[in-house]
Amino acid sequence: MDKNKRARARTPRPRRGRDGQATRHGLLAAATELFAARGFDGVSVEQIAQRAGVTKALINYHFGGKHKLYVTIMTSTFSDIVDRVEHVAASNRPAPEQLREFVALVGEMATGRPHFPAMMLREVLAGGAHVAAEIVPYLMRVLGAVRRIVEHGVRDGTLRPVDPMFTHLSLVGSLLFFFATAPFRERLAGATDPPLRPRPAAEYVRHVQELIARGLAADARPSTTLRASGAGP
Repeated sequence: MDKNKRARARTPRPRRGRDGQATRHGLLAAATELFAARGFDGVSVEQIAQRAGVTKALINYHFGGKHKLYVTIMTSTFSDIVDRVEHVAASNRPAPEQLREFVALVGEMATGRPHFPAMMLREVLAGGAHVAAEIVPYLMRVLGAVRRIVEHGVRDGTLRPVDPMFTHLSLVGSLLFFFATAPFRERLAGATDPPLRPRPAAEYVRHVQELIARGLAADARPSTTLRASGAGP
């Protein structure tokens, strides 16, 4: 067998139909779980392939390498939610209702992709070292939707003037942290005597909805007697 024939023999043939889709979905699921547990730099191509039960050559075939696989996870997750978030922001509903719906959408995303919140938090802690240029517009669109909701609420008098970035961090950061720390809470609950009952995620989503909608309401006045620690004299 000549060199060209040997090279063709080693190259994975295109997977068609359900087999190809199953391989792609399996790689996405395996990679998301590993990236969530170990971060981008802590995961090898071999480990992803082994977790997915395929050869590592199929990662290159389907995604073009580990980093492009990582980017695909990010973009596919955000593309699933960003249009819906922008639709909420563009509606004429009262801003508190828009915020509640925004929280519900983020909670739905985190429930459907349980390893993504931890993966995202690891990326944030790494300073966004692996966030490719094509991911940034998605992040800005989500932030832009929150900003429009806040501005809408301030204009119509349903929300008090607040910083849109702080509002975004309060919403998204709180939800990502809750879902990312689920394994820790389960372990902690099992170590208590008597064991604590894990609370359903839906209850926390409702808690954040109430916390944000009521806390930012126009009739909610910020305290003038307390100041943030480290804020200066």
